Amino acid sequence: MTEAMDVDGKVTLAVDFDALRDDLSGEVVDGPRERYQFTWPGKREAKLEVRRPIKKTMRPCPEKSKDWDTTENLYIEGDNLEALKIMRETYAGKVKLIYIDPPYNTGSDFVYDDDFSKARAEYDAQNGDYNEEGGRLVANPESNGRFHSDWCSMMYPRLMLARDMLSDDGAIFISIDDNESKNLHAICDEIFGASCFVGDIAWQKTYSPRNDSKGIPSEVEHILAYSKSPEWIPGRLPRTAEMDGRYSSPDGDPRPWKAGDASAPGAATHQGMVYAIQHPLTGELLYPPNGRCRPFGGYSMLSLMSEWADYEWVDIHDEERRAQICNLPANEVRRDVKALMLKNPDETTYARSRARYEEGSWPVLYFTSGGNGGMACKRYLDEMDGKMPTNLWSYSEVGHTDEAKKQLKSLFDGSAPFDTPKPVRLLDRILTIASDKDSIVFDFFSGSATTAEAVMRKNTEDGGNRRFVLVQLPEEAPGGWDNLCNVGEERIRRAGEKIKTEIDKANEQLELGAEPKPVPDIGFRVLRVDESCLKDEYATPEQYEQTELDLFTDNAAEDAMPLDLLFQVLPAFRIEYSAKIVEREIGGKVCFDVNDGQLIACFDEDVDTVALEAIAKERPLYAVFRDACFSNDAAMANLEELFKTFSPDTIRKVI
Repeated sequence: MTEAMDVDGKVTLAVDFDALRDDLSGEVVDGPRERYQFTWPGKREAKLEVRRPIKKTMRPCPEKSKDWDTTENLYIEGDNLEALKIMRETYAGKVKLIYIDPPYNTGSDFVYDDDFSKARAEYDAQNGDYNEEGGRLVANPESNGRFHSDWCSMMYPRLMLARDMLSDDGAIFISIDDNESKNLHAICDEIFGASCFVGDIAWQKTYSPRNDSKGIPSEVEHILAYSKSPEWIPGRLPRTAEMDGRYSSPDGDPRPWKAGDASAPGAATHQGMVYAIQHPLTGELLYPPNGRCRPFGGYSMLSLMSEWADYEWVDIHDEERRAQICNLPANEVRRDVKALMLKNPDETTYARSRARYEEGSWPVLYFTSGGNGGMACKRYLDEMDGKMPTNLWSYSEVGHTDEAKKQLKSLFDGSAPFDTPKPVRLLDRILTIASDKDSIVFDFFSGSATTAEAVMRKNTEDGGNRRFVLVQLPEEAPGGWDNLCNVGEERIRRAGEKIKTEIDKANEQLELGAEPKPVPDIGFRVLRVDESCLKDEYATPEQYEQTELDLFTDNAAEDAMPLDLLFQVLPAFRIEYSAKIVEREIGGKVCFDVNDGQLIACFDEDVDTVALEAIAKERPLYAVFRDACFSNDAAMANLEELFKTFSPDTIRKVI
């Protein structure tokens, strides 16, 4: 069976007759030209959706926010596809890390229905496709003819927009289970590029696997990781006591170390670093292993070996031996490579080298087996980076599902208002390897807002200033909560206060004069995806009666407040929604000063010459007004003349 389009243009389950014919035939049958591709019914429309414009805005909700005036964190209520479209220009190339935990498509999940071409009434007629808050959520049972197609069509445009958000050194991590992991992998290969595949991480989600599953019980979930650039390198994890315990000082060196390889790969391509070194204690000629070369350049090697004895470069005509190491014919190996030889290979030199060995605290390059063996290299503990992350994350390191639920219950008085939270430690691992202290972190399937708590705790740990941007559809939530947005916002409040209490207690116990630990940004601005604050500028004259034309003396929507209008225009100037906003009186009118003069917006009525001159003298980069600010064309002309006089470089906009 496959998912295909029928004659009426509807996607349904259908028999793949080409595949059936191949199975029943004993020979290869003629058919369409074969090619490697990944597609599904609706893919073309999903691609078009990315470029389709949207007439929506972000409406500010200060009453639901915390620390509105000072916070740089954002919580957005609404459809994430709409939110990503609205934010695309402003945040393009600025996001260091994206983590998402989308619906897994198990047959009992819901998926986002993105058919924006349908009217609201059509949706309402489809037996509850909209939830109470207007969220586009539809059930997706396995019997649905579009079971996989709907899920792929939901994910594709969102990931396309996510890619645009990522900075050049950014990465995206996506939680998923077995049901759609292969399709998600194929989608990401197409959008981000197969060369940007970082890893398929296996997270051990449980410490007690169920025994009643069909087939092999699942202990792990996938976290697919892709980067914006193929050269992306993950950050290191903190070193463990076990790792550090492998370092010691058998020679009395004050710096702990462990033995490392004294050679490097690439003999054939680094022939100038393939040469003999004469042993300072035995006189034996030491060569790198086959296929390998010396780990340091010639000058460095001479300097290091001179700590044992006096050395010089000598051509010993050992082309055949070096050719073996390089796996090349003798006539193709470089002829001018010299060996590092003792100046005086005699008993006196050997005795002095032996005394140097017995002295201890050996040089970086030393000799094994009591000084008579091969060459090794010291690797010092204080020069080691952290632990390199692998693609296996055990629950002991990053937590499990039970831990995640307990964390949520502890914040909500013993009741978890979300069924499938992720543990904070899991998000902390991702933040550690994929963010820095000043990163913007996006999560547009926010769920219970674990990402927000993890960001705040990470900032507490390392003094960072990471900012989170969360998006969540106001879908139904368990436990008597109105919707999941309310759950996420309340979790951020409670987690933030808990973090603040922990820091305050720790500061109280500090010794006199010790520097107290600062409280990170634990606030957030709530925004809501909503209809535009401006009346439909795309409407044509014939759509209105003469008596309705007075509606356009002010093109702002009836319910639009001045702060709403400000947030409507911020994307036009690519100003982030976390910008500093101060309400000021300038020239007798109420104005919004954004980012200390980057933008000044005034939406008062009857803005006179005095106010315009005062605003112009502030010399903002941008100045924004509304039509209703000016009573006539002469007032509008004053705007241009005053700015030409006092601030000619200011970019003016009237909405």
